[in-house]
Amino acid sequence: MDFNADSFNLFDKEWALVTAGVPDHYNTMTISWGGLGTLWGKPVATVYVKPRRYTHDFLDENDLFTVSFYPERYRRALGLLGSLSGRNGDKVKMAGLTPKTLNGAVTFCEAKVTLLCKKIYRQDMDTSAMPAEVVEDYYKTEAPHTMYIGEVMDILI
Repeated sequence: MDFNADSFNLFDKEWALVTAGVPDHYNTMTISWGGLGTLWGKPVATVYVKPRRYTHDFLDENDLFTVSFYPERYRRALGLLGSLSGRNGDKVKMAGLTPKTLNGAVTFCEAKVTLLCKKIYRQDMDTSAMPAEVVEDYYKTEAPHTMYIGEVMDILI
């Protein structure tokens, strides 16, 4: 088994992009909350997105999404994609990434790994089920994240 503490840093420290929509109408955003595992006998990726984020609408409206990971040299681009809204312009172009179609979904040529996911579950997180300090630290002034779980249908390396 090739498992180590770095496995937990995949989202938190390395970051990723979650992208949803179709090639001519999509949005992407940087995420640092997520996980990989197994649910209902299927390999899955789980991501968390706040309702105010533009990408949230695309995740709700589409069955497919991608989760993609990048070499360190793209850290600045991922920072830009996490701080700007796609509502206000072409942030992908500003970040210098090249969109690429993957079975009807969108990823980017610069990704070192892309997971193609089919949405199998969606749920708004419930603050009444969270510790008080989490609500205080993360959700005092805005709605909690929505959790999206996608079955990993393909992996592009």
